[in-house]
Amino acid sequence: MSLTTKIIYGTAWKKERTVDLVVKAALNGFRAFDTACQPKHYREDLVGEALALLQEKHNIKRGDLFLQTKYTPIGGQDTSQPLPYDPSDPISKQIQSSCRKSLSNLRTTYLDSYILHSPLPTIEQTLEAWHALMKLQDEGTVRLIGVSNTYDVRILQALQKARKVQVVQNRWYEGNDWDQKVFNYCKELEIMYQSFWSLSGSPSLLTHPAVLQLAKMYNLTAAQIVFYVAQNEGIIPLSGTTNEVHMREDVAVEDIAFTKDGTEDLLQAVREFIKGN
Repeated sequence: MSLTTKIIYGTAWKKERTVDLVVKAALNGFRAFDTACQPKHYREDLVGEALALLQEKHNIKRGDLFLQTKYTPIGGQDTSQPLPYDPSDPISKQIQSSCRKSLSNLRTTYLDSYILHSPLPTIEQTLEAWHALMKLQDEGTVRLIGVSNTYDVRILQALQKARKVQVVQNRWYEGNDWDQKVFNYCKELEIMYQSFWSLSGSPSLLTHPAVLQLAKMYNLTAAQIVFYVAQNEGIIPLSGTTNEVHMREDVAVEDIAFTKDGTEDLLQAVREFIKGN
């Protein structure tokens, strides 16, 4: 499945609640899911269990979903927990092992998107990892390849010389000035830009007068306004909510229609706040 939805359900930090929450997210409209082969913060195996339940009990099939997971370098792993690869192996072999583990965990034969959880300590190692992702893509095991937690445009430019970066997943929030340099680079090169921490990391935006006024005018939440602005900038936000009402609200954002007088001025005020913060 290509990513037709404008929002992704994030499964980090869900622990033993992962099965229940992924099922609820799907039943409330989410069709894209993000995880990682990183037991420290994710239960990728329970995401797979949830997907099996969705197919068996609710006829939501693998082909109806967009699944994205990650190779997490050893620096991001908890070495006291079982690792998805042997850290003494070459990086390319680590990625092959991690990908096989992800396919097994998620009970699938392919991944819609497979990304590096972060750059590696050196650009040479990051390029080695990138070529391993390219090989998986050439084999048809993964459809899109990309990177997460990458805030230096120069890294993207280096990868781009080998193959187009197709996905970037970064924090997009007021604490990093909305990741303007990387976001602009992605927009210019038509790279899918996914955002996380956009609500919890942006209290000033959620309480901006224009956001609150729009929410009141249309009987929406401030979170919905923020997601709407992000989506209309070409950003695909991740939502990790555990609340079913919020799940429905988040999915509904892409169908919001603003029609009242004064709306565009308020939206512009929000955009200017983001670009000038």
